[in-house]
Amino acid sequence: MNNEKRRQILERLRDNNPNPETELEFSSPYELLVAVALSAQATDVSVNKATRTLFPTANTPQAMLELGVEGVKEHIKTIGLYNTKAENVIKAARILVEEHDGEVPENLEALVRLPGVGRKTANVVLNCAFGWPTIAVDTHIYRVSNRTKFAMGKNVDQVEQKLLKVVPAEFKVDVHHWLILHGRYTCLARKPRCGSCLIEDLCEFKEKVYPDE
Repeated sequence: MNNEKRRQILERLRDNNPNPETELEFSSPYELLVAVALSAQATDVSVNKATRTLFPTANTPQAMLELGVEGVKEHIKTIGLYNTKAENVIKAARILVEEHDGEVPENLEALVRLPGVGRKTANVVLNCAFGWPTIAVDTHIYRVSNRTKFAMGKNVDQVEQKLLKVVPAEFKVDVHHWLILHGRYTCLARKPRCGSCLIEDLCEFKEKVYPDE
């Protein structure tokens, strides 16, 4: 795929959704950090349902520590892997209190050192909470990037580096939202909705799927 076609794709996605936002509900960098960590192998809908009771109870690292592992579990037990996630939330809260004055560091290296926080989670926090032009590659972005031929790679790290290279600066802050939403609602894993896709004519996927097929 050439850069002119990539630009057209990005312009269409931007025109369709000029101010994209994560579907996770949060009101502070810490709430976002917890929500993204909880979203691993879980849907945003299920995470939002849990955090609607968790965050009014504890939405700072200190309050989370006081709630404790068992308390966190009570709020998130409907989410997959909740035992491990609860333990990680508490461990991360302790580090934030002891090493970062209870604040979420605006620093990739510091974020990925937190239990339960990988590169993808760190990039989401830096992008959504602090406005950094980072690109967090999840399964949706990995699929869309490879299927459309927009930014191909054999793993999420390769796709991330390719996207950072080929996406113009003006689109970098929002591109991961556009690609996630496109993968979540249009470019579905099993049966993409090519007939209702706004970039169908620019996509280089050869086996397009239409409703009457």
